[in-house]
Amino acid sequence: MISQKISARAVIPMSLESMMDDALIQRFADDCSLRGLSKSTCNTYISKTKAFAVYIRATGIKLLDVDKNSIRAYLYHLRNDRLLKHKSIETIYCAISAFYEFLEEEGLRSSNPVKSVRKRYLHTYKKGDDFSSRRIISIEEASNLVNSILDTRNKAIILLLFKTGIRINELTSLDVDDVNLEEQSIKLKMTPKRSNRLVYFDNETADVLARWLRSRKTWNSESPALFLSNERRRIDSSTIQKMVKKCAARVELHDTNSDRMEDHFSPHCCRHWFTTHLRRAGMPREFIQELRGDVRKEAIDIYDHIDHKELKESYLAHIPQLGI
Repeated sequence: MISQKISARAVIPMSLESMMDDALIQRFADDCSLRGLSKSTCNTYISKTKAFAVYIRATGIKLLDVDKNSIRAYLYHLRNDRLLKHKSIETIYCAISAFYEFLEEEGLRSSNPVKSVRKRYLHTYKKGDDFSSRRIISIEEASNLVNSILDTRNKAIILLLFKTGIRINELTSLDVDDVNLEEQSIKLKMTPKRSNRLVYFDNETADVLARWLRSRKTWNSESPALFLSNERRRIDSSTIQKMVKKCAARVELHDTNSDRMEDHFSPHCCRHWFTTHLRRAGMPREFIQELRGDVRKEAIDIYDHIDHKELKESYLAHIPQLGI
């Protein structure tokens, strides 16, 4: 009888703590949205923070009482129990750090316990050849990859990544109305990372996009999204990641079992391909920066207005053709 009373008393505070943690995480979610973070970033931050909260609750500690020892213990758990790779762990700790920065800003914490642990145990020193270690495939390999894809939607997605250099979250947020086939241009959604929202595509991309848009009409979806999932909803980044890697693996451009970055091909590799081959073709650096949407930092860049007609002409003259 006594043990039953003790266990009942033990359940009550845990439930209250859980409710308090959920309320804090919800406030954090609202703050992420208010800051204008992308939907994918918000979702990542919240899901990783929730997973951390579950782990912390199991140790009997409140989120507000977490110290660097708890943060270190979680790192040990991720590395040795869950066997996660460094990149995945860094993503998790980026989210947790953002959460504690929010608590600090709100006056609920005096400091962020993640910073010192992250700096000591997750910091990596970049080598001078880090950029070159990321896979940059040739024009012929890109052509082989795109032409090996029979599915119209998937072909349009990968071709658009190659030919525009847009980020994966920029692609998933596209609506049908954002595409102008006649002008061969796309108006991207506004994001904190992008300055220029207008990008262009060439004739072979226009042909594939037109085929996809005709096919899309038969999908009977009410979603305004340009690209749909098999469930007739807006496609997400995870689905595209898996699709691109699967297509790349089929033509031996991606090795799932390798730990080397240069043996992997992801949607972001298309952005590197876009930048590298425009530069090799002789496109002016400022035009490449404009098409990439890089934020202008220097005064001369801010006051230098690029003519869009000239930009489009330069793009069409330099973008590699893949023989679609």
